[in-house]
Amino acid sequence: MNTFNFFIARVATATASSGTHRIRFVQYWMLLAIAILLAVTAIGQSAIEKPFVNINSQGIILDGYDAVAFFTDNKPVKGDPQFQFSYEGANYLFATREHLDLFKADPDKYKPQFGAYCAYAVSLGRIAPIDVNTFSIVNGRLVLQHNERAVNGWNKDVQGNLALADKYWPLVVNNGGKQIKTEAENAFYNNTNDDGVIMDGYDPVSYFTDKQAQKGNMQYSARYNGATFLFVSQQHADMFKERPAMYAPLYGSFCGYAMAFGRRRPVNPEYWNIVDGYLILQHSKGAWELFNKDIPGFKMKADVQWPPIMKENAGKKVKYDRPV
Repeated sequence: MNTFNFFIARVATATASSGTHRIRFVQYWMLLAIAILLAVTAIGQSAIEKPFVNINSQGIILDGYDAVAFFTDNKPVKGDPQFQFSYEGANYLFATREHLDLFKADPDKYKPQFGAYCAYAVSLGRIAPIDVNTFSIVNGRLVLQHNERAVNGWNKDVQGNLALADKYWPLVVNNGGKQIKTEAENAFYNNTNDDGVIMDGYDPVSYFTDKQAQKGNMQYSARYNGATFLFVSQQHADMFKERPAMYAPLYGSFCGYAMAFGRRRPVNPEYWNIVDGYLILQHSKGAWELFNKDIPGFKMKADVQWPPIMKENAGKKVKYDRPV
């Protein structure tokens, strides 16, 4: 009998024998209060301790591939449902009984790191799905990546990225897998919303390819310099990832005209300029019209004003100045 049921039983006993005696009546309510408190605590602890793992609708991890085979066979090997073991909220499948027994004997040795999410993404403060063909064994630990681009990013500094992933993993879990702000991103200052999305969710690549402002989709996103960019397609997202400095708006997506006067103002992405190959957003039609009266002059002033503003406010929450 668990603790909760034990106290319920005590409550029932107290109730049955209480009669009209006041002390029994008080005991009843005290026991009931304790039972409720213990139940709520147990539920809260269960929610906190629930493992954060990358599983499919059947609760299977690693897309059904054998976790042990990555170590013994040095390649992905599909598991067999007849050799199955549940561990930390995930169902593992194995190719052989021998592999199943090895895992059961020491699951922490063979389990994928970071809940079987992309290790490089975790090092950047978020989760991403995996491709089992990207696996590697690092310091005796199984790590997997999202795709070739993630593999390349990871391999630039394997030990450093592993240390970052270890550091950020608990924070990512506590944030439900959503992007956290990493220490490296505190060096930047962007006009983002509370979710870290820049440009009100408009696609920066569309201004160059389609010559128009288009609202992006959360399905297609990229992270750059502490801001999340959204896109209308995966093609645009990939283009941005290849050359982010080319497509990201100048001045952290603050109004270009206002920046010429050292002011931080919000933008309406429907009003924009491409100057010297760079995207500049404006606050309004009025700001756009004024900026266009002397584009080279205002851009030159904004270029001078922006660096000290970014340095002074790096890592801080967005704050707007009074209008120009």
